[in-house]
Formats: sequence, structure tokens, C-alpha cells
Amino acid sequence: MKMTHEKLRGLFIRPSRMAVMAMFCGTILWGCGSGDNENKSADAQEESGLAQNDADQTVGEEIEDDGMGIGPVKSVEVGDKIDEALAAEGKNIFEAKCTACHQLTDQKVVGPGLAGVTERRKSEWIMNMVINPEEMTKKDPTAKKLLAEHLTQMTNQDISEKDARAILEYLRQNDLKN
Repeated sequence: MKMTHEKLRGLFIRPSRMAVMAMFCGTILWGCGSGDNENKSADAQEESGLAQNDADQTVGEEIEDDGMGIGPVKSVEVGDKIDEALAAEGKNIFEAKCTACHQLTDQKVVGPGLAGVTERRKSEWIMNMVINPEEMTKKDPTAKKLLAEHLTQMTNQDISEKDARAILEYLRQNDLKN
């Protein structure tokens, strides 16, 4: 039997196509059945700060809410009068790091509007939220509720305690004006 060029070519091309198709199907089956995808959604949710329960807590368990928040700030001394120099410093920091997500009105942008925040929250809570937003949204009941409502994790802006105090003074000044 004489092999023509077309017959020889067909013998080599068909197996190549078949091999490529088999690899394609195998890849699809492996990707769908590997089992790794089952936990990716939960892992991504936890990493983004959307997890509602901390790993140390059982479902439904809440930490005691003292209104101070979670973080380094345990006590803040604020006077009856606004420290204008500190508020001016806070305004500069706020405008540089906060205005992309927050307004000083009650208008929501990405995060909640901040009008009246110093009347609704303790000074310590505000400073801890500014300094420590990830841990706050994982452990603090009020911060958890805000995260659930606004669906966006507050970005850690690497703000020091001193700068957080200046922002607090600026927010106090804003609330006194309104």
C-alpha cells in the first residue's frame, strides 16, 4: 500500500489536534474539580475585611461594646473650646487623606458622611477607627454595622495617633459650626 503525502499528514495532524483537545478538556475538568475554588470566596471576603465574625469569636458572639473602639487610644482629653491650630492641622490631613471617601455633611460618598460624628461616637472610638480601621471592622460592633451598611472597608491611611487627634479636633470644629 502506497502512502500519499495527504495520508501521512493526516496521521500526524489528527493526533496533534486530539492531544490538544484532550489537554484542553483535562484542564477544564481539573479547574472545575480541584476543590480549591470552594473556599476562595470566603477567603477573599475575610481578607477584604467583610467577614462579620472574627476568627477568635463564635457565630453570634460579640465583644463587649464600651464605645471606645479597638486600638491604641484608651483615653482622649478634649477641652470645651476648639484648639484652632490643631483643627487647622486636622483639616490639612483630612483633606489629603479622607475626602475621597468622606464628606463633612451627612452625605454618603464611599463611606458615611461625618456631620455629627463627634456627637454620636466617643472621641476614643473616632481616633481608633482612623488609626485601626481593619481591626475595628472585624471586632467592634458599631464598625461592623457600618461596614455592613456601606460595604466598603475603610482604607488604612497609616495615620499616627497625633494626626488622628488633629483630625478629631477638626471634626469637633465642624460639628460645633453646624
